[in-house]
Amino acid sequence: MSKEKIKISEDLFDIMPSDYQDLVKSSTYGKEDRGWKDIGTSKELIEQHSLCAGCPESMAFRYILASLPNPEDTVMVGSTGCTSLVFPMVAVHNIHSLFGNQNAIASGLKRALSVRFPDRTKDVVVLAGDGATVDIGLDMTLQAWFRQEKFTTICFDNELYANTGGQESGLMQKGFVAKMAPVGKLFEKVRLPEIARESGCHYVVNCTVSKPSLVEKVIRNAVHIAREIGPTYLQLYTPCILEIGKNSMEGLQEMRDSEKPTERFAYKEYVSEPAKQLLAELAAKDKERKAAAKQLAGQATA
Repeated sequence: MSKEKIKISEDLFDIMPSDYQDLVKSSTYGKEDRGWKDIGTSKELIEQHSLCAGCPESMAFRYILASLPNPEDTVMVGSTGCTSLVFPMVAVHNIHSLFGNQNAIASGLKRALSVRFPDRTKDVVVLAGDGATVDIGLDMTLQAWFRQEKFTTICFDNELYANTGGQESGLMQKGFVAKMAPVGKLFEKVRLPEIARESGCHYVVNCTVSKPSLVEKVIRNAVHIAREIGPTYLQLYTPCILEIGKNSMEGLQEMRDSEKPTERFAYKEYVSEPAKQLLAELAAKDKERKAAAKQLAGQATA
């Protein structure tokens, strides 16, 4: 959705609901420097949601929406899970797919958009949980990477099936006991970031969402690389505080503890050689843009 589409006629502005007036006034769409710092002032960045209080997924969702480089022309593909409770409140085009087939939907969607809008950038971003990504949807996930489909896959890894009561998933830690997995996980956590790298992804990141500036950086990198080169994959730790016995205030500390150098979500990044070159070019262009903007601002105040 672009800001032009939500703009209100001047004659009707005063009679529109105050929430809609605020949306028009504070929308970040169309701004080059939009980012996570706009959260709290812009209504399109999920002012309200129906997730549990303190849920790290709600934090991650906001950071992702604020970091999309081209939100007006982005389509997000979701899957069954807790994220499906948030998508109705999202001011970005989105599709709710069947459980596990999100990467198949995204493959066809990206190709169709390329045909329909050959001269316009259209980004596709998949957002699904670990059950949809690595268990039920693993076939579709891998095949999209093998085919070098140009979209980003984001996995909200809470290490179990949180939305349906706490069943074991492939990304659950070995030995972890959940409400519906009482004997504990019998095998190691699937190393999907390594699989993604070997399957052709050009940018792979494994991290938590405790640092919004870091999440913003990896989202932008992933979308830009997918747009120009090929598939990218982000595995973001978003613990289900309800299922791991934490209260609503402890999710952030759980992520900080899990990202220490010796822990499973210590920051890891893989960038292919073509992707490194692209990121260097984008950084140079951004530096030039900021320098030009600074010079222009100086002339205006002179």
